[in-house]
Amino acid sequence: MFLTLNVMSNKMPFVISEESSRTIGRDAQRNNILAARAVADIVKTTLGPKGMDKMLVDRDGNITVTNDGVTILEEIEIEHPAARMMIEIAKTQEREVGDGTTTAVLLAGKLLERAEYLIEKKIHPTVIVKGYKEAAERAIGILDELSIQIENFDILKQIAKTAMTGKGPEDNKEILSGLIIEAVDQIAKGREANIDDVKIEKIYGSSVAKSEIVYGMILNKERVNKEMPLSVLNAKILLIDFPLEIKNPEKETKIEVNSVEQLQSFIESEEKYLRELGEKIFNIGANVVFCQKGIDDVAQYYLAKLGIFACRRVAKSDMEKLAKSTSGKIISNINDINEEQLGKAEKVEEIKEGSEFLIYIRGCDNPKMVSLIIRGSTPHVVDEAQRAVKDGLGDVISAVKLGRIVAGGGAVEIELARRLRIFSKTKTGKEQLAVEEFANALECIPEILAENAGMDPIDIITELKKRHDGGFAREGINLFEDKIEDTLSAGIVEPLKVKTQAIESASEVATLILRVDDVLISQRKKDLISKEID
Repeated sequence: MFLTLNVMSNKMPFVISEESSRTIGRDAQRNNILAARAVADIVKTTLGPKGMDKMLVDRDGNITVTNDGVTILEEIEIEHPAARMMIEIAKTQEREVGDGTTTAVLLAGKLLERAEYLIEKKIHPTVIVKGYKEAAERAIGILDELSIQIENFDILKQIAKTAMTGKGPEDNKEILSGLIIEAVDQIAKGREANIDDVKIEKIYGSSVAKSEIVYGMILNKERVNKEMPLSVLNAKILLIDFPLEIKNPEKETKIEVNSVEQLQSFIESEEKYLRELGEKIFNIGANVVFCQKGIDDVAQYYLAKLGIFACRRVAKSDMEKLAKSTSGKIISNINDINEEQLGKAEKVEEIKEGSEFLIYIRGCDNPKMVSLIIRGSTPHVVDEAQRAVKDGLGDVISAVKLGRIVAGGGAVEIELARRLRIFSKTKTGKEQLAVEEFANALECIPEILAENAGMDPIDIITELKKRHDGGFAREGINLFEDKIEDTLSAGIVEPLKVKTQAIESASEVATLILRVDDVLISQRKKDLISKEID
């Protein structure tokens, strides 16, 4: 950006560099809204259990087949700044809840579409923003009124099934939902649960139905020496973050050897040190060692001779997860090791799955972390199953944290829209129109659900409005039966947090985009970015 003012001239001063582009006023608003709506249109057909998949092919020819909103938006290359803001909604929704990314993006796109309609009627964006904020706040309050308390784990299983419906592994959602509930039940501490405490490991070459849960850990590693035992029962596990090898001097060092005996003595002293290290580990009762650093060949030999199972160069994140799983402590000094710091497991074993080696740590006592093994016939199947399981985990954990759920199948959106229209009548200014359009935008969710299922969206929305006006607040679309019914009774339920987060994120980004009336882009910077991409 350059600022050049010529006060002596009557000509218009140059304020912006000629290498920059500028869009102002109505054009800027129109471009931003169109860009945001284009992003929403990309994922529109993926919503719901009968949504379609997208095939994404990157520059290297790698293929991803999915209908997961955040995966689609992360894979595509988008340059427009307003469109990128829409992608941030999906990322926020994924980070905070784990599901509902498509809903959040579609709702934001629809809010902007309805705002454009109001702008065409000469209503100022500031008025629209105020109305949208009031509508969002009221919608969150209504959602809390519509939600019900979770009473048993059967409802949690229905939540997991609903989250996975329409995804690749839908045929095995009964098995996968059971694994999700087991995992959350193990890691949950009252109302607290963290999705990072569930490690997902993908294995190719089998059926999704053979997926399983391990009350412990799985490492994509192998033992350091083939002479070590393949499996260890009643494992006492030592976790260390220092190398089992001779330390190299920090400074350049020279050792003068004058005879063969001196050389032999020097070599033997190194071997003695490594042998004593192995014996010390053995004497405290450890029969399994996981090392964050390296393990010397000589140390490997002595560990193998003592019947100790060892694995080296384990990632720091995996070491921390091992500590959670086995209730062991990570040791930083060999002199600090003792029996009380050892982790425990029923069995540690190395298993070859296809062409890869995996180490299973099973049967940990009250592990604070578990592992889910997701199997599938091809990488594409396994990847989509993993995404579905993550969505299910996110939904169940969100439901556990708040302890409240709402009816799915578009029921809650229709009821929200109905009550917001009643709320709009309490407003006296032009904000009333903005609240009404917010209500209209909410109806896009059941409308798109019906459209993606091949149903007539106009007939469905009309019938839903009629039933909700009659007091049936839980009536939604059961897309498995292609009919309208009480979706809560039908087991089509969603966590309250998914809906509140989607409305909050969508309304915030919509109002942020609406307030922009001037877009300045450095053309030179854009050209540099284009060259780097090329």
